[in-house]
Amino acid sequence: MNIEDIDIIKYSGEKVKFSLDKLRTSLKRTGADDAVVNPILDKVQDELYQNISTKEIYNRAFSLLKKNKSHFASKYKLKKAIYELGPTGFPFERFVSAILKYSGYKTEVGKTLQGKCVSHEIDVIAHKNTESTVIECKFHSEQGLKCNVKIPLYINSRFKDVKANWNKNSKNKVLLTAGWVVTNTRFTKDALQYGKCCGLYLLSWDYPPDNGLKDRIDRLGLYPITVSTLLSQREKQFLLSRSVVLCRDLINDKFYLDHLGVSETRKKKILSEISQLCG
Repeated sequence: MNIEDIDIIKYSGEKVKFSLDKLRTSLKRTGADDAVVNPILDKVQDELYQNISTKEIYNRAFSLLKKNKSHFASKYKLKKAIYELGPTGFPFERFVSAILKYSGYKTEVGKTLQGKCVSHEIDVIAHKNTESTVIECKFHSEQGLKCNVKIPLYINSRFKDVKANWNKNSKNKVLLTAGWVVTNTRFTKDALQYGKCCGLYLLSWDYPPDNGLKDRIDRLGLYPITVSTLLSQREKQFLLSRSVVLCRDLINDKFYLDHLGVSETRKKKILSEISQLCG
């Protein structure tokens, strides 16, 4: 059977045609060259069958990458690693805050602001130059879920309420000028249309084009600690509970690995993987 005739089942349950080019692109994003990528493509193609799940294709490609270079596998599992920040969503808020900090913003997490009508707990407040931004983080711990139009509708009403009170308060040295919604998944077409219409900035896994979450993470080298293929789940949760969200945080605070009782040999491997990731 021609591989172009093979249907694959996405996490959402949607059925689409298998694309070798899409798989190649996702593998190349890790920094792996053709000598690494081409044998993986050959093996995955050999094991394809009708109605195979994207999860199974991912697992096969991931295991083959991991055998080659762990930091390639870490980059490849980025999307999955974001889901692993859950289930509360709070580490995702800290992660979004960290990305903004490395983009030149000063940030505050989990602050309550008074609106004109009621008070609102804001996930992230970001300040840059003479402007401030309020950001709502919508975290999904399951793949295939999307943010529908109800989310930006709700956030925009909160933003307007906070803005009305903020900008009339003489104590605030800067103006509140923008509202954002950030999600680790995707927005529906209606949600995107509403965001554009009302002026709410929407940031998702792959939106805006070439400047979505995955693009910003790769560009800045700001990988979450959950991408590591060498740390155990227990170790990752310990680090997250200590607000160590980014891989580069661990490079600066190696004593956390000592606290976890990680051996010197394993510590070197972990730090080597993370150093190659952060580049």
